[in-house]
Amino acid sequence: MRDFEFESPKSISDLCDALSTHGEDAKIMAGGTAMMLAMRQRLLSPVRILSIAHIPEMQGIGQDEAGHLHIGAFTTHTAIAESVLVQKTHPMLAKVAGGLANWQVRNQGTLGGNLCYADPSTDPPGCLMALDAKLVLQSSSGLRTLRMQEFCVDYFETAIQSNEVLVSVVIPPLPLGAKWTYARHLKTPADHRPMANLSIVSWLNENGSKKFRIVVGAGTPLPLRLIDLENTLSVEKIPRGEIANLVHNTSEALPTLSDARADSAYRQRIFGVLLERHLPEHLV
Repeated sequence: MRDFEFESPKSISDLCDALSTHGEDAKIMAGGTAMMLAMRQRLLSPVRILSIAHIPEMQGIGQDEAGHLHIGAFTTHTAIAESVLVQKTHPMLAKVAGGLANWQVRNQGTLGGNLCYADPSTDPPGCLMALDAKLVLQSSSGLRTLRMQEFCVDYFETAIQSNEVLVSVVIPPLPLGAKWTYARHLKTPADHRPMANLSIVSWLNENGSKKFRIVVGAGTPLPLRLIDLENTLSVEKIPRGEIANLVHNTSEALPTLSDARADSAYRQRIFGVLLERHLPEHLV
């Protein structure tokens, strides 16, 4: 690991000023679970590290008058999993946070760090996309808000700009009577990184028709909403016997990854199994 300068801004504005001043030489550190590993392997050699550990606006979990959940970017996965508020309002997110990686990572790693690192083999992005979350970003020029679909760009790539910082994640309340599913597939029980995961939220809208948000992740370069499948299920009542064919066609079209853990065809099959197993719960 090479030498570096360490700075700990006390406000978001100070952090944004430091990013503008130091440019590409500076890197933001949250929990450091991924960053320190990359630095030890010399995959990353920042001249200056800007820690967000002491910025109050980027910590904590709260709820506004409209019922939106606000989670600071520096909030740890353990804090999310153990939050009574999250368990009550968005239990799927609490489940995801409580099963992520291992307890050491959950205690140290943060939601913001996870999202900005953009490792495709992780859990929160797909879950947050299914929950229709928005991300609040700040730079010296001001604030902007992106939906998860806009934030996720590609393999280890996000829409965050060089002078921006992720401040918080905002999640709207679940529709009344909504059902949810989160499922993941591990290569072995000892593995911590999923090969594939599936997030589903379904509900009845005002006119009584079924609506869906269905997202696959971990086995694709970025989490993907299955819009065509959502639309088909929303406008047609699919006989249970035809679900398998619909799922097969959907999973075969997915742009799945091939790597040392699994090839693309295997991941497509896993996504098909997850969809076939869990979709029927949302069709009744």
